[in-house]
Amino acid sequence: MAGYVGRRLIGAVFVLWLAATLVFVAMQMAPGDPAQALLAASGATPAEIAERRAQLGLDDPPLLQYGRYLLQLVRGDLGHSWLHGRPVSQMILEQLPPTVVLSITAMVVGTSLGLVVGVMAAARRGTWWDTAATALAAVSLATPTYWSGLLAILVFSLYLRWLPATGEGSLRHLVRPTLVLGFALSGSIARMVRARVSEVISEPFVTVARAQGLPSRRVLLVHILRPALAPTVTIIALQLGFLLGGAVVTETVFARRGLGRLALEAVAWRDLPVVQGIVVVSALAYVFVNLGADLVHAWLDPRVRERLS
Repeated sequence: MAGYVGRRLIGAVFVLWLAATLVFVAMQMAPGDPAQALLAASGATPAEIAERRAQLGLDDPPLLQYGRYLLQLVRGDLGHSWLHGRPVSQMILEQLPPTVVLSITAMVVGTSLGLVVGVMAAARRGTWWDTAATALAAVSLATPTYWSGLLAILVFSLYLRWLPATGEGSLRHLVRPTLVLGFALSGSIARMVRARVSEVISEPFVTVARAQGLPSRRVLLVHILRPALAPTVTIIALQLGFLLGGAVVTETVFARRGLGRLALEAVAWRDLPVVQGIVVVSALAYVFVNLGADLVHAWLDPRVRERLS
């Protein structure tokens, strides 16, 4: 297992390099001049814009900019924001807690809903429960987060007046964005759980467990869900990318602080160090979350432990 973790950590270095390289190339190919985008609103002259370009190093060859950027990352330096002049790492740390809270609560809601819907559909295959659960999962996958977010504001804030429309600061502000992201996340989990439970429920060891007179709850929790959930853990971890992407829209719709709004502002102003820093931090979180998911998968499935040993 230690050797497996070591190989994954080495692979994580490659993933981080690839993410950093791709975001650098993407921002280099993006149309527009970052110096002009930063100074245009202040009425700067062409000479002042040219001076700003030189200060930011934008006149240097792309390979030199790329090498300087990688050297900063190796030293753990994400640079300074071109727009605010502050360290990017400090800005990310300030905006990270709201996004982490939203992502974790949405993950809990989405996983719980996906498990319930998936198990109900698998346990009652061919009935109207199965049809309704499958339809709910399809609606979850097909509904954009911006549309469901606006619908949630319309229903719960304007019509029912149960929850505040936008902002943050209390649990009531967290309910709607959590439900919106959690509902969007639950569809893929429900489909995976249904497929896996449907396979496991007909396995011989489940039949033997029932023949031994074990309680139905124990059969479900120990003999069915444990092997069925092993690949589902990987799917849940992969949804981290969706949560980070969905947070951009959700935080904007509900006027919440977080990495999503920070990234949106940075892209609009061509603040390259902030965009690159957010991508690298997101890639780092993605790598470690998936490593943890693989270890949980190995704990749930003895066959995986044998392959890793």
